[in-house]
Amino acid sequence: MTDEETRTASTKGTAGRPAHRGAPWAAAAWSVGVLALLIALPLAARHRLPDPLATHWGGREPNGSMSLTAAVAFPAALWAVLVLVSAALRRFEAGRTPGAAAAALAAGGVLLTGAQASIVHANLDRARWQDAAPVGIEVLLVLLATGLAGLLAWLAGRRFGGRPEQHPVAGAPALELPPGEEVVWLSQATNPWLQLAAAVLGLASAAGALAATSGITQPHWPMVLLLFAIPALALLCCSSVRTRVTARGLTVGLGPFGRPARHWSPAELESARAEQRTAMQVGGWGYRLNGLGTTVMLRGGVCLVVRTRRGTDFAVSVDDAERGAALLNALIARTRQHTG
Repeated sequence: MTDEETRTASTKGTAGRPAHRGAPWAAAAWSVGVLALLIALPLAARHRLPDPLATHWGGREPNGSMSLTAAVAFPAALWAVLVLVSAALRRFEAGRTPGAAAAALAAGGVLLTGAQASIVHANLDRARWQDAAPVGIEVLLVLLATGLAGLLAWLAGRRFGGRPEQHPVAGAPALELPPGEEVVWLSQATNPWLQLAAAVLGLASAAGALAATSGITQPHWPMVLLLFAIPALALLCCSSVRTRVTARGLTVGLGPFGRPARHWSPAELESARAEQRTAMQVGGWGYRLNGLGTTVMLRGGVCLVVRTRRGTDFAVSVDDAERGAALLNALIARTRQHTG
């Protein structure tokens, strides 16, 4: 291995496939789901709404209206334009503005669906649009939710977006680290099918919540939480993984924000290796526990496997596992030399 290859492996690291490949699946599901909600909310309550219905308020009183058809079509058209703008941002500006497209989609979807639910709720069971209920605290709540959704999506997009694809060096080279050299190796992976399932369940929970808050149906919060929201969060956490090796050891973070995370210092590890594993061997996809130990399985193939001083194995299916194992073994050896 050349000096240049050693320097690259010990100070930069790489992932063979960019982890953000799964992002288009989630973005597509979110785009279609938000469009469906914008159309379905007023149509589901059309027999309980006036036509036209109030769509604008001056202070707390309604002062503007639209036909039911326009109230369905206008936000849907706005959303379609926003989706196209976000797609252009992701296509042409992802390297310079990572997270911008995700933030625009998240914030815009929450803003439009929240506004649509508020309009339906205010007009529900009213004879005329002039009799629509005043709006107040719901506007503030929608704006707060919009800002929070945009911020979280921007942070997640910056964490996993905008990284170019590189190709790993074959084999597991033995690295010799000069004393005091700073080292870092990063690799990450996603499972687009788990992301898609999380997006679908998340949209289902959002639909239930919006239908309840708009007054179309009676709230069934236990069903929304147990059947949709909690499984969506669990799948989201298990759909992506970010692995980091530094002089402090190995950190494996789950989900778009790297939380929850597990960490092992070099002193806590016995060895590291690259090992071929399949979903069938470990019992499925996601965070798995079986006779092989703990495995974060997002795609079949070579996994980074570490054995702790307690005799347990932890594996994670990320790219460039050979280089990560080599760097970890070098750190483990250096720690043992220092401790005698």
